[in-house]
Amino acid sequence: MVLLRDRAEAGAAVARLVEPLLDGEDALVLGVPRGGVIVGRAVADVLSLDLDVVVVRKLGVPGHEEFGFGAIGEDGVKVLDYATLAMLGLSEETIDAVEASERIELGRRVLAYRDGKEAASIAGRTIVLVDDGIATGGTMRAAIEVCRARGAARVIVGVGVAPPDVLESLGDEADAAVAALIPAPMEAVGQWYLDFRQTTDEEVAAALSGAGA
Repeated sequence: MVLLRDRAEAGAAVARLVEPLLDGEDALVLGVPRGGVIVGRAVADVLSLDLDVVVVRKLGVPGHEEFGFGAIGEDGVKVLDYATLAMLGLSEETIDAVEASERIELGRRVLAYRDGKEAASIAGRTIVLVDDGIATGGTMRAAIEVCRARGAARVIVGVGVAPPDVLESLGDEADAAVAALIPAPMEAVGQWYLDFRQTTDEEVAAALSGAGA
């Protein structure tokens, strides 16, 4: 089984896949926190592009938060998986409560990662959306919506690992979607990395500042 050594190696691999899709456009790399920013740092360095962050949060089932039924993003973006909601039978009150809690955390992360700075301009640019991996795609769909709402000309999704059906679906919603590894079946993102330790807010801030670039 082929594994990625770490997020930096994933970023280098994603950069090789993304490079042929860029044709001199004014591109910007946006990392999805937390791990996606570390991958994005490597992508930005290899392709000599700027890096910023797009803050999104998964909406998880209470008591089983790893199981998402949607995601939220900056600018009030919300994406819901209606098939999952119908299967779970979650009430509107529960959905609203989860969203309210995640909006608080989203706001905290925006403050922590941007450090008072304005978000990089997206309008008219090609955006390379980067994450360390995708399971269901809900969080990345929210990130795509944020980019569309801010006027991105093109959106390219690049991730370390993703299942083929989800990657294909995201390719339909974005302008293109690529992954360093496309395993089937795929259970968890972390199983495809030798080093998948949790990324800290401090490491995200360092990556965004260009530390180690």
